[in-house]
Amino acid sequence: MSFLDLLELDFVQTALIAAAVLGLVAGVLGPLVVTRKMAFAVHGTSELAFTGGAAALLLGIGIGYGALAGSIIAAVLLGVLSRRESDRDSVIGAILAFGLGMGILMLALYKGRTSNKFGLLTGQIVGVDSTDLKLLLISSIAVLAVMAFIYRPLFFASVDPDVAMSRGIPVRTLSIVFAVLVGVATALSVQVVGALLVLALMITPAAAAMRLTASPLRATVLSVVFAEIAAVGGILLSLVPALPVSALVTALSFVIYLVCRAVSWRRSRST
Repeated sequence: MSFLDLLELDFVQTALIAAAVLGLVAGVLGPLVVTRKMAFAVHGTSELAFTGGAAALLLGIGIGYGALAGSIIAAVLLGVLSRRESDRDSVIGAILAFGLGMGILMLALYKGRTSNKFGLLTGQIVGVDSTDLKLLLISSIAVLAVMAFIYRPLFFASVDPDVAMSRGIPVRTLSIVFAVLVGVATALSVQVVGALLVLALMITPAAAAMRLTASPLRATVLSVVFAEIAAVGGILLSLVPALPVSALVTALSFVIYLVCRAVSWRRSRST
């Protein structure tokens, strides 16, 4: 089939819509994730999303629901257990190891198709059906609505938590709420790039954008653009040669990051 013929297939169109939505959500959350130094936390959350998806696969229910439940549990655990910043890395490491171990156990007990197991780790967006897309759209709208409501105090708390706390901003509560939002976005991203490569959408585009500008608004806009290019572009590039979507998404993200680093370096040299 030609490239244009593939674009007319229902599952490809569904995949492209899902990727576009995920690019928007990941792009909006990404700069704050980078500012709050939560990259490792995102990876830990993705492992619990993987565990939830594996449990859903074993129980015969929607993988998206399981991944969403697992990621929210992980986000709450991270928010509650890592009260001190010095505890954060050890708590994330413990949750990451537990999630990966339990997920592997559940996949070992699952007797269904091997492709379903592999898809949880590396992504299988072509398997996203209308039910998964509906869950993705509803969850994404909820995440963006909450972000619009808490963005200003959350950004203040992210840049200078001590001053924000002294001015009565509920820094601790905002941290837990944001962790849950990141958990939801991480669970949604697992369907595109899998639990092992979720940082490609949640971190890399934002890190690239923040190399080009110090403006929060511009960084967010660029982060969304870069995430959309990686997510949608990865699917489009994978159609004709039938290559893994996750590999191309991560490759595009990394190329964008390298280009932005080069631009940033050139600017610093010229000043």
